Amino acid sequence: MGRDLICRDLGVIDYAVTWERMKQFTQVRSKDDADEIWLLEHPSLFTQGQAGKEEHLLAPGDIPVIQVDRGGQVTYHGPGQLVAYVMVDLKRLGIGVRDLVSVLENAVVGTLVQSSIEAYPKPDAPGVYVNEQKIASLGLRVRRGCSFHGLALNVDMDLTPFNRINPCGYQGLQMVDMKRLNKDAILSNVKVQLANQLAEQLGYSYPAIQQGWK
Repeated sequence: MGRDLICRDLGVIDYAVTWERMKQFTQVRSKDDADEIWLLEHPSLFTQGQAGKEEHLLAPGDIPVIQVDRGGQVTYHGPGQLVAYVMVDLKRLGIGVRDLVSVLENAVVGTLVQSSIEAYPKPDAPGVYVNEQKIASLGLRVRRGCSFHGLALNVDMDLTPFNRINPCGYQGLQMVDMKRLNKDAILSNVKVQLANQLAEQLGYSYPAIQQGWK
């Protein structure tokens, strides 16, 4: 590829702060800037995509709801969920949005295999599933030929807030996390595995994970 992929571990970080940094990065990046992946967790909140319908917010209660500029409907973010924001130059990589969706899905499937979890994507419902339960959600935005937002993989989290919404706009959709399928799943390990899988799917060598934005 001739250009390194930068992978950042941001820990637990406020959603609004990260969203603004993503938009700013995408707006000012040049064709020579390296692609980046940000790995993180968010405090509890619901995010509603551009086409999100109010009817899918059943009873958000005390959990904040933020309207955002990604595709898709409503989803939940919270501690124990690994979020990967993928900021890549699609034109430079020679791929389209549908290709990037497949990259994200295949990276999650490859990550789950390493925990002996058999998962699969669905052509009519983006994301990754195990026994018809959803374990990872996707939502992307493209601006200036570059992507931002990305995926959320449920690793070891409280799933009950998903009962307050129709996840991704699907009534009755059941969610699951890795810990319920493999008690040995540890977020710190999954973080490295997912970073490596994303790099491989994008055609990069395995990245060193940097701490923070420095």
